[in-house]
Amino acid sequence: MTTGARVRPQLAYLTEQLNELKQRGTYFKLRVLEDEQGPLCTYDGKRVINLASNNYLGLCDHPKLREAAIEAIRKYGVGSGAVRTIAGTMRIHMELEEKIAAFKGVEACVVFQSGFTANAGTVSSILGKEDFILSDELNHASIIDGARLSRAKIKVFRHKDVAHCEELLREIEKEPGRKLIITDGVFSMDGDIGPVDKLCDLADRYGALMMVDDAHASGVLGRNGRGSVDHFHCTDRVDVQVGTLSKAIGALGGYVCGSRDLIDYLYHRARPFLFSTSHPPSVAATCIAAFDLLEREPERIERLWSNTRYFKEQLAATGFDIGGRTTPASETPITPILVGEGRATMEFSRALFEAGLMATGIAFPTVPEGKARIRTIMTSEHTREQIDQALEILTTVARKINLLANS
Repeated sequence: MTTGARVRPQLAYLTEQLNELKQRGTYFKLRVLEDEQGPLCTYDGKRVINLASNNYLGLCDHPKLREAAIEAIRKYGVGSGAVRTIAGTMRIHMELEEKIAAFKGVEACVVFQSGFTANAGTVSSILGKEDFILSDELNHASIIDGARLSRAKIKVFRHKDVAHCEELLREIEKEPGRKLIITDGVFSMDGDIGPVDKLCDLADRYGALMMVDDAHASGVLGRNGRGSVDHFHCTDRVDVQVGTLSKAIGALGGYVCGSRDLIDYLYHRARPFLFSTSHPPSVAATCIAAFDLLEREPERIERLWSNTRYFKEQLAATGFDIGGRTTPASETPITPILVGEGRATMEFSRALFEAGLMATGIAFPTVPEGKARIRTIMTSEHTREQIDQALEILTTVARKINLLANS
């Protein structure tokens, strides 16, 4: 029996890079969840308060979603058996797309295997090398990768700087090719909201396409969680809306909303759609049930925002840097606790875990050097008692390791 494998010299450079991460203090191991994703759960055998998941509305383990998944498995089996364009489009996939399109108030929708592939597959398929992309400097990695794959000319504007975006648009106004403005609706590391309405004004003025990635805004902003596009009343002004089924919706996948022609075009040209097997029917059924809940239980979003406001107020009153000094101020349930140095951030995260709090450290290259942070995410299902206990752990540990002044 083989008990270990010799590292081939061809891969020695990977070991060297991992050793460098260890020296910098930013190397990590995956923590393993042993029960349901919730406000209180078990990682690596330890019961902790969870401030690290994207389960904004507590739908990951909701009984209605469980029932929908089980019923779909009984009716349709566990897999679709093919990509959508060959033999893998099931009636339940079409029902989900119709449900999302109606929820968003648009003509049509296509579901992808993840939010990442929705962004990357869409940007790379609707533009070519003669076109231009104007992208916020803090846009998600999937947008950046999609822009590169498109071979379009990329112009990066300063974060949320509408004037800079217009300056870049003026520079290329006479150039042939299409122009596409892209922004996150909510930025995933700082929790601030993109200036969707003002960028739409630019798109209208310069005849540019407008695209918004609403992954962290879906289920959080807008009427019943319709997202930042709805929040800014811009549904008819955004050509491409991207969302996720993996965060507030509680399951897995991404989607693109827009005109019927846009969606039909993506059916034909979006490579992740063309070359990936479609969702298991249980996942599609789960997502349909989640959108039903968004319509029927708006109080979940109200609880989410009530918890968020309380948590932010207490963090700020204690003296934590939660953005607004050297980074954008958080405006959503994503609340970063800025530490700065990567090693100190990861040590803080490990100490919090030992004290009973799951709060993940984020360092370079996910965020710039010097802006490492603990990223916390509030949910609708955290109780006030759990929030207070999390605040106590954060404060005690931060003071113990000299990241927060004693008072």
